[in-house]
Amino acid sequence: MSSARRRIAAASVVVSAATFASLAPTPASAHGSVFGPVSRVSACFAEGPETPKSKVCKDLVADSGTQPLYDWNEVNIANANGKHQQIIPDGKLCSANRTKYRALDWARTDWPATTVAAGSYNFNVRVTAAHLGTMTMYITKPGFDPTKPLKWSDLDQTPVGTYATPRASDNGYYRFTGALPERTGRHIIYKVWQRHDSPEAFYGCSDVVFGTAANAANAANTAAKAPAKAPTEAKIDAGASRSTVSHSGHGGDEQAPALVSAESQTADSPLTGAVAWSAGAAMFAAGALLFGRNRRRTD
Repeated sequence: MSSARRRIAAASVVVSAATFASLAPTPASAHGSVFGPVSRVSACFAEGPETPKSKVCKDLVADSGTQPLYDWNEVNIANANGKHQQIIPDGKLCSANRTKYRALDWARTDWPATTVAAGSYNFNVRVTAAHLGTMTMYITKPGFDPTKPLKWSDLDQTPVGTYATPRASDNGYYRFTGALPERTGRHIIYKVWQRHDSPEAFYGCSDVVFGTAANAANAANTAAKAPAKAPTEAKIDAGASRSTVSHSGHGGDEQAPALVSAESQTADSPLTGAVAWSAGAAMFAAGALLFGRNRRRTD
């Protein structure tokens, strides 16, 4: 075998290996956070990682640094596969049991909150990558004590909102309607977003304050201490260069959401990622086999 042919064969293997590597999952993947009602991490990011306004967000930065806020769309577990209660212990729901986001588990009553009322509620989720899956919203039970760490048993088993997430978003948002039950005072709405094209799942805690005829004034005053505000698009763009979040890995669709109405799109097959992975693996194997045979012929 000539040296030129040998170099060509070697190059084929390198190209095949590079193609295979480009299709392989990378360690991190993260793709959204609730903006309505505003999640804890989103509210603190909106205040500004370098100059937080509320005491709790200042304490979060002092404890964990600014990176958790720049990575506001990352509270995930790569291999959750629907086993949320088995892999996330009580008291660690808001952080998804990730040390990076441990401050989100703090049982405090000064988290920025959204004032809500019983009845129909329009959920608003900012996504930086759209995924085929199911997003489920839960709310804490009557009598929930916000000064104690959130436990699974604190959540009402009946969801207050469920949405089959498509692979396209409505201009970067998932918007769907749920229904909030009668509650009084401060509560938590907990998000579980399980992908169907991957075992990855995303989580989040949003603080809300209910107001009724009996406690409207008190609820308003409580929420006014730190009204939750969602990050603006300008804030998101400005912080993008500081983010360590990757939108690749963990299988399935890993592209930014299409900036079109979700209703006008048909979900792609969840087999797309698997087919691409198989193709890359086949190319690598074929290249390696050909190179090996050519070498044996010259030995």
